[in-house]
Amino acid sequence: MALLEVRSLTKRFGGLTAVSELTFDVNEGEILGIIGPNGAGKSTVFNLICGTLKPTSGTLTFRGENITGLPPHKIAARGIARVFQGNVLFPESTVITNVLIGMHLHTGLRTFGFLFGGHHARRREKALRERAMEILELVGLADQADEVASSLPHGNQRHICLAIALATEPRLLLLDEPVTGMNAEEVAAMLETLRKLRREQGMTLVVVEHNMQAVMGLCDRIVTISYGKKICEGTPEQTCSDPAVIAAYLGAEDDVA
Repeated sequence: MALLEVRSLTKRFGGLTAVSELTFDVNEGEILGIIGPNGAGKSTVFNLICGTLKPTSGTLTFRGENITGLPPHKIAARGIARVFQGNVLFPESTVITNVLIGMHLHTGLRTFGFLFGGHHARRREKALRERAMEILELVGLADQADEVASSLPHGNQRHICLAIALATEPRLLLLDEPVTGMNAEEVAAMLETLRKLRREQGMTLVVVEHNMQAVMGLCDRIVTISYGKKICEGTPEQTCSDPAVIAAYLGAEDDVA
């Protein structure tokens, strides 16, 4: 059984069909890429999986449970986390505080109780801080734990967003353009972190990304969509050579290696 099963997923906005009869699996421990030209429906797929949008039809099954149409907080509690394209963090808080805030979903602590000294939070503060430091070590930010998040460069801020998502202890991590806006060195660091998550933590990842060189070098399989429909599913090598993919997406990109 796949970790996530997407079956005939469809989303219509009035007369516009953003996602149409989309079917694919996400297997435990793999890195799956979802690619397609601008407006193909990639972000809509993520919004449907995370519960931000409800599908018009179709089903989503996670770890054998039908999660179709569940609200975002219930889907997150079941073990699906998302790293958004923009840097969604607490910019004036320290790096470790950002991670601690992200933990409140998994621990059941109320965020404000934790921050302002609730009794239950104080008893668990040491253990939570130790776990937060483990996460920061994993993403390469342990040395910056006490720095203000907004003072770090863009690439490090993207790693903070990743650490916040990891703080919820997800089984499935959705990454929306994780290397957007990064220079070559920052891209290499992020890709190595993602490989490390799979290698050392057994994490399952789904990546939407426009950087085709990054996708091809990172992902085990790739699902290509165009106008909301799947046009190809296969290995990076199969994807690169597929005529429909070349016509719809790869051939339109000037920077594809």
